[in-house]
Order: sequence, then structure tokens, then C-alpha cells
Amino acid sequence: MSGFKKLLATFFLVLMLVFATGKLAEGRTCESQSHKYKGPCVRKSNCANVCQTEGFTGGHCRGVRRRCFCTKHC
Repeated sequence: MSGFKKLLATFFLVLMLVFATGKLAEGRTCESQSHKYKGPCVRKSNCANVCQTEGFTGGHCRGVRRRCFCTKHC
């Protein structure tokens, strides 16, 4: 039974390393609240379009107050 526990622990360790490495390869994403979007953010596509006019690559709605946040790769 002790061999099974070691095998299981090794498997989870390797699994964690794979996921951690994959996350590092993606890079960082910078985020900033949109300056041009007016009103509550309801549709992600509208937010993303406004963010693209501001020089960002995309955007999404976030928070209780439904604000538009623009995103880009740093």
C-alpha cells in the first residue's frame, strides 16, 4: 500500500508541474478599465469592440457594478 501512495503522490506532483509550466508559457495579461465605454457592461462583445478602439486586444465585463475592463498582452 505504501508503494501506491508514493506512485499517487508522484503522479500529482508531475500533474502540478505540467499545469504550472503551461500557465507560465501563456505570458502576462494587463488589464485597465475602459475610458470610453459608457453605462453598465452587459455584452462582452461590445466591451471588446470599444477596447479595440482604445488600442487593446480585447475586453470583458467585470464586477458587481458591471464595468468594462480592457485587456492586452504585456
